[in-house]
Amino acid sequence: MTPRERFTKVLHFEKPDQLPLIEWAAWWGLTFDRWKTEGLDPAMDTDQSLEYFGLENLKCIGAAPSIPHYSHEGNPVRNEDDYDELVKNGLWSDAVIEGLVKDAKSLKERHENGDFSIRIWLDGFFWFPRRLFGIEEHLYSFYDEPDLLKRMNSDLADFNIRAIKALYEVDTPDFVGFGEDMSYNHGPMLSEEMFNEFLAPYYKRVIPEIKKKDVPVLVDSDGDITEMIPWLMSVGLEGIYPLEKQAGVDICKIREMYPKFLMLGGYDKMCMSKGEAEMRAEFERILPVMKSGGYIPSVDHQTPPEVSFENYKIYAKLFKEYVRK
Repeated sequence: MTPRERFTKVLHFEKPDQLPLIEWAAWWGLTFDRWKTEGLDPAMDTDQSLEYFGLENLKCIGAAPSIPHYSHEGNPVRNEDDYDELVKNGLWSDAVIEGLVKDAKSLKERHENGDFSIRIWLDGFFWFPRRLFGIEEHLYSFYDEPDLLKRMNSDLADFNIRAIKALYEVDTPDFVGFGEDMSYNHGPMLSEEMFNEFLAPYYKRVIPEIKKKDVPVLVDSDGDITEMIPWLMSVGLEGIYPLEKQAGVDICKIREMYPKFLMLGGYDKMCMSKGEAEMRAEFERILPVMKSGGYIPSVDHQTPPEVSFENYKIYAKLFKEYVRK
């Protein structure tokens, strides 16, 4: 069975020969730098190192709108005039979509051969306005600029639909992941009422377009997302990642409460620097969920720099053992 066949079977609650061996986001750059001082060939790139560790590849290509002069600390939009200026300067240009199509074409042959799986990144309806407003101003915008917030998300829905239609002309991805990050370790950053007013209508527009090819639709959100799961399901979202244990997420509890909710991630990265016994105990913790279907185990966020090269090799060895279990 090819890596892609394993991946797609799990996301459709079918049984593969073993679970996929993927890291949905691999490791931090600092981690990679450390390993290159501890025995990993410095000439290796990420793809080569995945092969070295015996892991399968999950490619990510995306269609995130390009925001001029954007930075995580910046806020290019303060009001409707600022947004109009961004739109006039090509915020919704098809250049990004053309880049997505180009990437898909370059991967198509190997993807169809089953060498790897592909996830598509799309900006979500919490994430994208935050990129425009900045973090604090975005939270105020639900009260101060509700009409502008809805306009942004309506425009984003149109853009995402265009991206999906263009992509489907070339290839079919294995899942679509909306970038959101709308929870922290105490739960959601917005209320259910706000989700229903400001996000839900736009998800309900985009998801039916994605589902025309039966592609699973997941959300990428850090933090404790447990409370949000019914909200996500209500708009057609089918799963979530990375499921951070340190933020209070219990994938065993989620599987019990939502038997058909897709999950990716969930392996506690905080144990990986502590040695084989702790790493094995973590695999034992999640093993019942691994057996339940619809779950792809992976580090619950990128492997941190505290994890040595030797410890990561132990993790990879255990990973191979438990995906067969």
